[in-house]
Amino acid sequence: MSDMMTTQAGDPGAFKEFDLNRVPSPCFVVDAAKVEANLQILKDVSDRSGAKVLAALKAFSMFSLAPLVRQYLSGTCASGIFEARLAREEYGGEVATFCAGYKDSDIDEIIALSDHVIFNSPAQKDRFLAKCQAAGVQVGLRINPEYSVGEVAKYDPSAPCSRLGTPISQLTPEALNGVDGIHIHTLCEQGVQPLMHVWSAVEYKLLPYFNQLKWLNFGGGHHITRDDYDRDVLIFLLKDIRTKYDVEVIIEPGEAIALDAGILVGEVLDTFTNEKQIAITDISATCHMPDVIEAPYRPALLGEAEQGTTYRLGGPSCLAGDVIGDYTWDKPLRIGQRFAFLDQAHYSMVKTNTFNGVPLPSIALWDSRTDDLKMIREFTYEDFKGRLS
Repeated sequence: MSDMMTTQAGDPGAFKEFDLNRVPSPCFVVDAAKVEANLQILKDVSDRSGAKVLAALKAFSMFSLAPLVRQYLSGTCASGIFEARLAREEYGGEVATFCAGYKDSDIDEIIALSDHVIFNSPAQKDRFLAKCQAAGVQVGLRINPEYSVGEVAKYDPSAPCSRLGTPISQLTPEALNGVDGIHIHTLCEQGVQPLMHVWSAVEYKLLPYFNQLKWLNFGGGHHITRDDYDRDVLIFLLKDIRTKYDVEVIIEPGEAIALDAGILVGEVLDTFTNEKQIAITDISATCHMPDVIEAPYRPALLGEAEQGTTYRLGGPSCLAGDVIGDYTWDKPLRIGQRFAFLDQAHYSMVKTNTFNGVPLPSIALWDSRTDDLKMIREFTYEDFKGRLS
């Protein structure tokens, strides 16, 4: 299985010094120092470019760190009513909400919570335009640039027959009636060059509409805090767009906020042989890291050995495909031995579930500068039962 999967890059950073036995298992451990370092980079991009940076809650919603996020970013972007509520209650600042489809029963509250409400189609925009305008909320329209830079079709919003965004070839003055801003989200874990290519593909098609637009929102997928990201080029691009067209420019990084800032700690429950060495763990790909199966990808293991004994790691659920990947230790695994996967703060934490009654991982906040450790949340049977009836 591991031969067919891309191994996720992961920087062990300060976690090389963290004692995995300090927390219950399984457990997400997030380093506040690394999150703050990422936020400082994003704030520098904002300051130097004049662009607004919003935190994408869909990627990282650990609201115990909301006061820290608030110090550095202009606000948040939400993907629906619950995230919009979380954004307004915990984070403050601006709230931009985009959803592929809004319910009549939700729209009044979404408008009340949001500064920008972004619609996926002119039809939905027209349906709720009067309510937005009456509330003084700015209206956005997401467009599909019909120019694909996605590396994986499943995560490419510009793929053929995409459900996300209005094809740019269908833009008309009528489609943009009442629209204050354009939302363009096409990237996924990418550098600045794909963004430049997308902008080159759409810039002149948007020329007839700049006289009415107040802002351009380039969505998320920007790996700005990665070491090899060319931030100077990004800053130049965002500043150039702002000054050339006299519009506010917005970006919505999510993963970049928590990149390399968290681990998922697990424990070995059993080992046996079935053609190869198998290890059952209390971490489930199905329940705790669903992107391992959906993407798919192979998460990086903290301290993996180059040679030794290789085990196929799987979770405790009944799903036959609940397999994380093949990993090597320099010594045979022991029952109860702790291990950790790198770069698990973003997406993994927000996508956990309790299939099979598998317990949710606890959440801990660590500060590598002071070694302070705080348990944020430990989940119980009631969290599982409360979702059912």
